[in-house]
Amino acid sequence: MRKLYLSLILCGVCLVIGQGSLAAAPAAPAANDAGSPAAAGKATAQPEPDVRELQRLAGQGDATAQFQLGKMYFEGHGVAKDERKAVEWWQKAADQGDTAAQFGLGVMYEEGTGVPQDDRKAMEWYRKAADQGDAKAQNNLGKMYADGRGVPQDDRKAVEWYRKAADQGHAKAQYNLGLRYANGRGVAKDDRKAVEWYRKAADQGHAVAQNNLGVMYEDGGGVPKDVRKAVELYQQAADQGYVVAQTNLGLMYANGRGVTKDKSKAVEWYQKAADQGDAVAQFNLGLSYAEGSGVTKDERKAVEWFRKAADQGYVVAQNNLGWMYANGRGVPKDVRKAVELYQKAADQGDAAAQNNLGFMYENGRGVPQDSRKAVELYQKAADQGDADAQNNLGSVYAHGRGVAKDDRKAAAWWQKAADQGNVTAQKNLALLLEKNQITGISPDGSCRPRTSTNRCSSQCYDGDCIITYENGCKVRVQVRAKYDPVSNEWTYPLPGC
Repeated sequence: MRKLYLSLILCGVCLVIGQGSLAAAPAAPAANDAGSPAAAGKATAQPEPDVRELQRLAGQGDATAQFQLGKMYFEGHGVAKDERKAVEWWQKAADQGDTAAQFGLGVMYEEGTGVPQDDRKAMEWYRKAADQGDAKAQNNLGKMYADGRGVPQDDRKAVEWYRKAADQGHAKAQYNLGLRYANGRGVAKDDRKAVEWYRKAADQGHAVAQNNLGVMYEDGGGVPKDVRKAVELYQQAADQGYVVAQTNLGLMYANGRGVTKDKSKAVEWYQKAADQGDAVAQFNLGLSYAEGSGVTKDERKAVEWFRKAADQGYVVAQNNLGWMYANGRGVPKDVRKAVELYQKAADQGDAAAQNNLGFMYENGRGVPQDSRKAVELYQKAADQGDADAQNNLGSVYAHGRGVAKDDRKAAAWWQKAADQGNVTAQKNLALLLEKNQITGISPDGSCRPRTSTNRCSSQCYDGDCIITYENGCKVRVQVRAKYDPVSNEWTYPLPGC
């Protein structure tokens, strides 16, 4: 996942300024891709059925009439809706081998509609219909094996049944099979096969498959990377109201990937997904209001949308909402509430929140001052590569707060942060070098090894470098900037050994 951070307090708290993972966009399979009883109807363009005639035929044992009568009771079409009577008539038809009724009964038992919920009975009826070649039942049977409902969980069996249905052209099964290949569950991971099955489902208008195929094109997974094709597929899925695709399409407009950059258009798609409860879209919409990107800046609305996403457990939103409370932006300042939100996100492993919570402990804001706790949190975030935390960890080592003072460790952590472009760390490292606070630097380089196979490492800032040799010798050198005609820039080359 890509995260960009904006340091809003020197050496301290950060507000995430870019979020949403296109690679994380594929939705999970499971119940959303199961069939439903209403889908079991055998025709869509037939005349209105005569209820009395159906009742007469059903009473005489006609299985098709029994199924149709059950469907009418299930839908409340032509008769008062009565799910128990639907089950009653489907049971009669299913006992005669009617596959649509068997499938319908399976769904009713799986969902506990008109009957007590019973996964084993659902499996029993799905299997009867699946063994007769019913693709919807085969797909749902695969789902039951995938989820371990009514049977022991078995990914290989899930794939077996998905494949049977997919080979018959069942779009949901094709999607499910593609997802299995994408994740390597029940089969060897194979992005090309994932693309093949996603495409089959997408060509039938399956929105989640269209979105996931878009992700494959954007990331170049199983196909050559093609961001324009990705946008086309996201658009197809978004136009069907699929929230993940709407969010992804918003991100493409926000970043100008495959389309002309258009922040207002991004907000439009975020809004559509956010209104349907998508946490990533709610977060991105909040961020748009916080920055005034594509909309008029409005910190109260930013808080509103961050809160909606945070209430769903979205960690980045929890961190950002915490920052708003810590700084009184869009809400009255409340450092205790900020700590509470940082803690929620930090407990889920969010590095930015761990760093921000560390800052609160270091400075005693909303919690009793505790330098050791601050170091612990900075360390967790720094170990995840968070540049702000690496800079803060360097600072506590430089000043001996919560740890023994250690300029070498300070320099090491500042270097990690500086290498990621953290300006504060770059300045801190330069000051440390300038003041020659790192002990053991040879003023004349006399400790430098004289062999021809020297190995060394360098730490530099704007041409001011410390070379460290294998034998521990440290030498400070200055390098001159060189002009690069290709990039049309002056750069500082790293010194050799």
